Amino acid sequence: MIYHLAQTGHWEAAVRSGSYAQSTLGRTLEDEGFIHASTAEQWPVTRARFYGGVTEPLVLLEIDEGRLSAPVRWEVGDPSTGERFPHVYGTVNVDSVVSTIPLEPPHA
Repeated sequence: MIYHLAQTGHWEAAVRSGSYAQSTLGRTLEDEGFIHASTAEQWPVTRARFYGGVTEPLVLLEIDEGRLSAPVRWEVGDPSTGERFPHVYGTVNVDSVVSTIPLEPPHA
């Protein structure tokens, strides 16, 4: 499983359309070229580091890689540490999301 932090409105729109295309906070798949994702161990750090200032609830998407229609590549996210993150190179089809967990602020 891989994980993605989503703003509630973006996830609700994806459920209606069938696909999710938000890469990260304030950036779309088109802007970034891929959708940022994390492992179970990485997402809490990502939440605190990048979403700490968000005052609205978030949704944690648990994504089954085997159900994704887009490829996943594991790439270095931080060159200073060499830590690798899963990047989804295309939209996330909503049927690949096996669970959603609401996350209330604060996110830091």
